[in-house]
Amino acid sequence: MTEVISPNVRRRHVFYVPGYDPMPPRRYRELYRVEGKKQAEISGYSLSIKGATGQNERYHWMVNTHIDGAETDTRIEFLLWNDIVFDSMRNSIPQTYWLLLKTLWLYLSSGALGALRRLRRAPILAAMYPVVVLMGQIAFSAMLGKVLGGFVGGAVGLTLGVGLFYLMLVLFRRLDKHFFAYYLLHDFAFWAQDGGAMPAVLGRRVDQFCDRICEVLDSDVDEVLIVGHSSGAHLAVVLAAEVLRRRADAPKLALLTLGQAIPVTSFLPAASDLRRDLQQISKREDVKWLDVSAPGDGACFALSDPVSVSGVASQTHKYGPTVISAAFSQTLSIETQRGTRWKFFRRHIQYLCAFEYPVEYDYFKITAGPVSLKARFAHRLSTASVIEKAYSPHTSIEVGDG
Repeated sequence: MTEVISPNVRRRHVFYVPGYDPMPPRRYRELYRVEGKKQAEISGYSLSIKGATGQNERYHWMVNTHIDGAETDTRIEFLLWNDIVFDSMRNSIPQTYWLLLKTLWLYLSSGALGALRRLRRAPILAAMYPVVVLMGQIAFSAMLGKVLGGFVGGAVGLTLGVGLFYLMLVLFRRLDKHFFAYYLLHDFAFWAQDGGAMPAVLGRRVDQFCDRICEVLDSDVDEVLIVGHSSGAHLAVVLAAEVLRRRADAPKLALLTLGQAIPVTSFLPAASDLRRDLQQISKREDVKWLDVSAPGDGACFALSDPVSVSGVASQTHKYGPTVISAAFSQTLSIETQRGTRWKFFRRHIQYLCAFEYPVEYDYFKITAGPVSLKARFAHRLSTASVIEKAYSPHTSIEVGDG
């Protein structure tokens, strides 16, 4: 941004909410360290990281920046729920295929799949990828089993055919680090397991997270920023809304959602609590909510206002989110664009990485710089191409406090 904004943050506390990822948080710290160094060199400021701990189950790292003559200290705290993700992926092969059928039926029968397709086709293609791959794997395995059984013949042939069929399915699962079909299916199925309602096991963890955020709001930091990436954006919205129900006044609080796929859940019939949370935050003028996405990221609902497309935007009091584009085609070099063209997961985490030609979105200035999110984007309107039409077939809102 060309406007000069006075520094207003000396100490910040960031709560980072990851998406559906079973991997440990240290990889995110390393990503922040490497990409933060790159961005600082590109943009001409100083950024250093020190310390990392998991004490009291609070994995965090410290960031110090010197930008435009202002020094800022930031603590980035990782909100862990990868153990829940890992446990949810422990289904057997038969259980996984049952999960596939159950999840697909929910999206089809509820009208959510058709609505999501009308909203954005790219993420729906990503959603259908595990369905196509897993069905292809079972068809291929059955074909091989049938060929072997027919060749040998009799009871022995039948036994060998069934054995080869299952053996191939086991092999495909072990090779899923190359296909990601099981992973993606479990991601969609996790949020859909209760028709879109918050899974009970995660709901208990959310309560613990909120306790911690409220604790930090009482400290002397200048900004408390909740950052949610991918399906973590959904959780970040829930956390911010719950904190605001506990605290009527939270001037330090800000929300940043990156590469969100909120409609995948908010369009489901039992997601009334999430729709309530979306509406609640959007009606808060005092809490800045910035949503960043990019058409070049096929795993998100790019430039879609999650409140409006979910059909819960207030006609009189709607202040957020401010939806902007990371504009990969303008902010990344030709070499980077070419190198990530077919690397869909790499593109999906670009929001957490350095940009060769940053314009207004700089992840490291936002999370560790001397200007608050609210001040940095105080006068920024949503991009002109934002999607605000209501698409969700389900718009009921759970009535609650706040």
